[in-house]
Parts: sequence; C-alpha cells; structure tokens
Amino acid sequence: MLRSDFEIMAPVGSRESLFAAFQAKADSVYFGVGKLNMRAQSSNPFTTEDLGEIVGLCHERGVRAYLTVNTEVYQEELPEMKRILAAAKASGVDAVIAADAATLAECSRLGLEVHLSTQMDISNVESLRFYAKFADVVVLARELTLPQVAEIHRAIESEPILGPSGKPVRIEMFAHGALCLGVSGRCFMSLGTRGKSGNRGECLQTCRRAYIVKDEQRDIELKIDNRFIMSPKDLKTIGFLDLMVKAGVRVFKIEGRARGPEYVRTVVECYDEALRMIAAGTYGDSVRAKWDERLLTVFNRGFWDGYYLGSPVAEIMKQYGSKATERKVFLGKCINFWAKPSVGDFRLLAGSFRRGEKLLVTGPTTGAVWVDSSDFEIDGARPDEAPQGSEFQVKVPEKVRPNDQLYVLRHADR
Repeated sequence: MLRSDFEIMAPVGSRESLFAAFQAKADSVYFGVGKLNMRAQSSNPFTTEDLGEIVGLCHERGVRAYLTVNTEVYQEELPEMKRILAAAKASGVDAVIAADAATLAECSRLGLEVHLSTQMDISNVESLRFYAKFADVVVLARELTLPQVAEIHRAIESEPILGPSGKPVRIEMFAHGALCLGVSGRCFMSLGTRGKSGNRGECLQTCRRAYIVKDEQRDIELKIDNRFIMSPKDLKTIGFLDLMVKAGVRVFKIEGRARGPEYVRTVVECYDEALRMIAAGTYGDSVRAKWDERLLTVFNRGFWDGYYLGSPVAEIMKQYGSKATERKVFLGKCINFWAKPSVGDFRLLAGSFRRGEKLLVTGPTTGAVWVDSSDFEIDGARPDEAPQGSEFQVKVPEKVRPNDQLYVLRHADR
C-alpha cells in the first residue's frame, strides 16, 4: 500500500490549529461553524462567513475541508441547518460530517458528500448498508473492536457496499485523543447535571470531575480508590496502527478541536510518520518509543488503547487535567521577522527564560513553531537569561509574524 491510500484528518478549532495542520501535512481537516457541531462551546467558533476563506486555504494546499454539522437538529433549527449547508455548498466544502437524518437528507438534496458521524453509532453491516446511500465515508462506533471493524470492511469489499459516488464506502476511525465514557458520544450527564447537552456540542465535561458515591437512603458514603471514576484516559493507537490498517481503516481521525496548535502539529506529524513507515514496510517496535515521547509532551490525560484490542471497560484517570510532560508558559510576542537570516525579534511581556530553553511561537497564520533559544541575543550580547521587559533576537526555523504569541516550554514538574 502507499501512504496516499490513507488519510489523516486533523482537528481545527482555531486559525492557529488550521495552519498547524498545514505544517504537519494533514490530508484533511474538520471544523465547525455556529452551534450545530459537537464542539460548539469548546473551540474558537468559525462562522459561515469564514467558510470560503477556510476552504480556499485548504484547497490551495491540496488539503480536503470537512464541515461538522453533527448535532441533533431540533425542529426550529431546520432553517439554520439548511442555511449552513447552503453556505457549505457555495464554499466548495469537500464533505459534511453529519449525524441527524434531516442533515443527511438536505446534503443529499444539495449534492454534498457526507461522512456518517460516530454519533450515529453504526456498529453493524445492516446499519451501514441502510445509510450508505447517503455517504461515502463512515465513522464507525468507537466501542467496536478491530475484529468487528474488519468484518464490516470485508462486507464493504465483498458485496460491495457503495456510497453515492459509486465507490466502496471508506471506514474512518478515531486514532488519537479524548474518549468519552459515553463511547460514541451519546451521553446525557452534562444535560442532566447542568442543563447543557453533550449531544448539542455543549458538553461541560462533568464526567471529568471527582465524585463521592453515596447511598442516599442509608446515608453511607462509598470509599473508592479513584475519585475520577467516569474520566477515561485518552486514546492512542500509534502502537498498533498497522492493525487498524489491516482491519480496513483508511481515514484516521485525530480528536482535539479544543486543543492548541502545538497539539495538532505534534500528533499529526507522528501519525503521518507512522503511516509512511507502514506503507514502506519499516514500521515496528524500534520506532514507537520516539512517537510515545513526543505525544506525551502535548495535552493528554494519559493513554490507553480504547476498545479496539478488546478491552471491556475504559481505563480511568487518577487525576484531573493534562498529564503532558511539557507545559507552556506565556512570555510575550513577536515584534518583527527578517526572512533572509530567518531571525525573529521578540519582546518579553510576562516572564523570563534561560538560554537553551525551548520556545514556542503560535499565530493565526503561523501555526506552531518550536524555537531553540541557545543562540538568542540582546543588543548583540549573549546573556544567560532574557529578563522580563527585554527585547531579544533568535534564529527561527520557520517564518513567524508580528503579534504571534511567544511561550517557553518547561517540564510539567517545574
């Protein structure tokens, strides 16, 4: 197989993440506009007015652009859903990720390609056969094992099960990122506790918190070792990505529209390297450790294999928040960039750093750029530390821009 037989889909919740996806050479990106998407409250919202620009930026780089319209749609929201899809059609969006039957029908009427969202919880061949008339790609239920995925893939190939394009339906699966205890997302905890439905893109992640289990009739509290009993670790499949390929997965979806650009670039680059090695026949244990180390540096809640390898229950976190080995601390901003020597000029507004510390620059058209501070200068001098309030110059590996944000990356224990 060739690397081009596979697709890595990057999450885009901000312009910074969009350009980070470009830097990492993602094959496609997915994003939402307005409130009818599953990350409406947790990522920087785009609007329908942004669609043309986003799609244009993607197509200039040969990247496919997918719009998520994957919440339940209430009766009074049908006009809004149709307005969004009309804008998507006009912008040239490559496909719509959808979960509501009304959205599927409207996409079909407009001639928009559809990807069936994991929210539809498609778990068997009969369900896929029914929905295939609407969609060329299916995101199967997240609780399936790889043997179950492989069985569906065999049916797609042997029947074959064709989408509207006349080609066999492609299988897309989540490869990395957050997992919900409600598996394919059909969770009502946030709605029941705080009036915000996770099925409406409003999840407040009440499951991620610590709880005391109490018998209200006898006023007895249950002592448990782990208070975070509903907060699963994050999914990581890079260690068995070859098995996903063998099971028939062709589109590898990265979760994380609420994450920063450094997360998007790091994760997509690692999975791209892994798929290239699978295609070349050089994938193996000897190369996995470096990916594990890099993936630990960005946001994560610890890792497990998901349900793919047959685990009956989720692996649960023992603490709240990210377990990333690096944390980013805001320092200041870029004030100038000289292209020929590839040097950035920065002002420290909120802290200091020492020579040799790793810096990170992010921006809406810069994405994520890591900088080695070993050779920074202040007024031609080379001090050991750049103090708050100072202006310094340093070589940067890629173009940065005025007003880009500057961070220092430090070990999480510091």
